[in-house]
Amino acid sequence: MEIFGYEFQNAELLEEALTTPAYRMERPDVRDNQRLEFLGDAVLGLLAADRLYCRCPVEAEGALTVKRARMVSTVALCEAAGKLGLESRLRRNRGAEPLSRNSKTLADAIEAILGAAWLDGGLPAARKIFEALDLSPELAGRQILDNPKGALQIKAQAMTPPRLPVYTLIKTSGKCHSPKFTVKVEVEGIGEAVAEAGSHKEAEALAAAKLL
Repeated sequence: MEIFGYEFQNAELLEEALTTPAYRMERPDVRDNQRLEFLGDAVLGLLAADRLYCRCPVEAEGALTVKRARMVSTVALCEAAGKLGLESRLRRNRGAEPLSRNSKTLADAIEAILGAAWLDGGLPAARKIFEALDLSPELAGRQILDNPKGALQIKAQAMTPPRLPVYTLIKTSGKCHSPKFTVKVEVEGIGEAVAEAGSHKEAEALAAAKLL
């Protein structure tokens, strides 16, 4: 069973990756892709970090963190899913409405496929899927890079009910002339992220980018 140029040795893994949670309304006996999505999220982060580390040899950690956040964002994953025609491969309940182009279901399935590939063939298999996605920091638009706090606030306020990001200064370390600020941002229903930077403002921006 093949997808994105990779032939799965264990077809059941790919079937599970393509099974949306809603499909279990009709088939409660099958496994949906949520566990594979959990694994694939970590695999995606590793492969994105590896690509950026190799291709951006002089970039600082903060810039790499923001670029990785854009590469693995829902927007970027959904655009890749659209180009590769993923929706037609998903196992969904009968009569389901067409997915919007930025549906999280598509992004979740991409991560699940990466997780399944990792289990099926290890790093080489996952890398082949990753290369087929052709992800780029530019796919997510410039807002996450230019104004991650604003982008996170827009996302939080679009939730039901609307929410606001909460930023907390966890600690300040380092010397007076070279301080380090560690900040945590939380959004109920989305999660939390922690980042460290040389200024309070930059740490907040990096934390927001990570959470996005």
